Amino acid sequence: MEQKYNPAVIERDAQAHWEKTESFRAREVPGKPKYYCLSMFPYPSGKLHMGHVRNYTIGDALSRYHRMRGYKTLWLPGTDSAAIATQSKVEGEIYKKEKLTRHDIGREELMRRIDAFVEESKTTIINQTKKMGSSLDWSRYAYTMDEQRYGAVMEAFVRMYDAGLIYRGNRIVNWDPKMQTTVSDDEIEYVEQKDPFYHFKYGPFEIGTVRPETKFGDKYVVMHPDDARYADWKHGQQIELEWINGPITATIIKDEAADMEFGSGVMTITPSHSMIDFEIAQRHGLDVEQVIDERGILLPIAGEFAGQHIKKARAAIVEKLQQKGLVVKVDENYVHNVATNSRGGGVIEPQIKKQWFIDVNKQVAFPDGRTMSLKERMREVVEKGETKIMPDRFERVYYNWIDNLRDWCISRQIWFGHRIPVWYKGDELKAQVDSPGEGWEPDPDTLDTWFSSGLWTFSTLGWPNETADLKTYHPTSVLETGYDILFFWVARMILMSTFLRGEVPFKNVYLHGLVRDGQGRKMSKSLGNIIDPLTMIEKYGADAARLSLIIGVQIGNDLKLSEDKIRGYKHFANKVWNIARFVLENRPDTSTEISFA
Repeated sequence: MEQKYNPAVIERDAQAHWEKTESFRAREVPGKPKYYCLSMFPYPSGKLHMGHVRNYTIGDALSRYHRMRGYKTLWLPGTDSAAIATQSKVEGEIYKKEKLTRHDIGREELMRRIDAFVEESKTTIINQTKKMGSSLDWSRYAYTMDEQRYGAVMEAFVRMYDAGLIYRGNRIVNWDPKMQTTVSDDEIEYVEQKDPFYHFKYGPFEIGTVRPETKFGDKYVVMHPDDARYADWKHGQQIELEWINGPITATIIKDEAADMEFGSGVMTITPSHSMIDFEIAQRHGLDVEQVIDERGILLPIAGEFAGQHIKKARAAIVEKLQQKGLVVKVDENYVHNVATNSRGGGVIEPQIKKQWFIDVNKQVAFPDGRTMSLKERMREVVEKGETKIMPDRFERVYYNWIDNLRDWCISRQIWFGHRIPVWYKGDELKAQVDSPGEGWEPDPDTLDTWFSSGLWTFSTLGWPNETADLKTYHPTSVLETGYDILFFWVARMILMSTFLRGEVPFKNVYLHGLVRDGQGRKMSKSLGNIIDPLTMIEKYGADAARLSLIIGVQIGNDLKLSEDKIRGYKHFANKVWNIARFVLENRPDTSTEISFA
């Protein structure tokens, strides 16, 4: 052995040995149980980050530990399509280089470019993952868009549709005008922003908003039924008042959604452009009028402002209200959270659109013969301990999410992804895997990425076929992932597996925290504090990088990481090397060959 630890040489030789001997294939071990570790898989965005390295480090430690104990251990690698993020990245590059949109080049050409980008990125990610020393069984590599997984997604949709769980209807959804697609509740990222907060006179009331451009359709005044200030006002009572484009008739609505502690306790609602307002309108059977179109343009209801973009129209709308004497005051530096698409970056504008949904409240028969809703089963899984979430403090977070879960909008208006297996001919509709024949047109939408990811525990084992792997390895022993995707992925897998398989997807969920910089800040390009894992591995070795991500960090907690910490574990690795060298040089039998196994 060399006197000084040289990770570049040692790690290279170890990786070559593992690949040559297929060291990490799951092998039958008589009398020993199976162990299947599931780790969050990356999407083909280009490069892995330190969060991925932490993911794989924990998964590697769990898998190697059980493999050394003789368990029949499976740790399966894969990548996700992450359709919105991937298409957004490719579209951005096309526009940057060629000033063309997807509509300019067409669906077929965009798909060709995305496929090329994905293939290049997958190769990069696989090579990066191998450099980490991850003991994955590469003979089982899977991709959510490959033929096997695609078939599983189609089958899952049709089965859920036939069971009455999937329906198409007009509901309010998160709409991204930038990417022209819906976005799920879980993919919304709230960005703190300062904007003027306007106080307007609305008849005898004062209302407040940061969005005056939405107020053309407001003709309902909502107040809490227990608000003593408005006890004299009756539900359904109508009043005449002057508003943006002239006189209107407004109706009083008593509803507990009104916050008595915020502002005057009175609000007007725009049912077609707000989740809360839409739900109030549904409860009371109120009119729902669209004010803004899919591109963020004001519709004819806006009168003289029709055809203008909402951002440009805002100042002119406020000016007109001022001329009418309807502006009470303006708070210039109001801090609030703005909903954005975490995958594409566009500002969300809620819209009522016809989309495909999974009904989470419908009573449905499960494989064990019981009848309940998806929400009830998802809650029961954790309550009864069929799946254990670690650390257990996240169980409360999980329950809160389940209790507030809305029907899941699963359709997307992007071109990359799993096509919805629905076919149309005139007024006829059929949900089936393959085309019914000539004259049938496919649904143009694709499925939410998390629909396909939700099948991962069993689609990777051969489902919908009842394979030997499926019988051996499902449910998986443990899912290891970050707490930030507890809802994105963990809950979705429980939903899919319990209905389609009649069993939980995993027995344990091991949640780790996020990797932050040395000051505890989120790593981002704008802050310039990103630590590139490949650079760290080249400078200090994979072991040093991985040790820095797991030592001294409690389960579920965020990690502060700096290059100094990684450098320190390079010295620690060298000490371990010297200890091993001392032991081996002083052993009685010097004929035994040293192995990387």
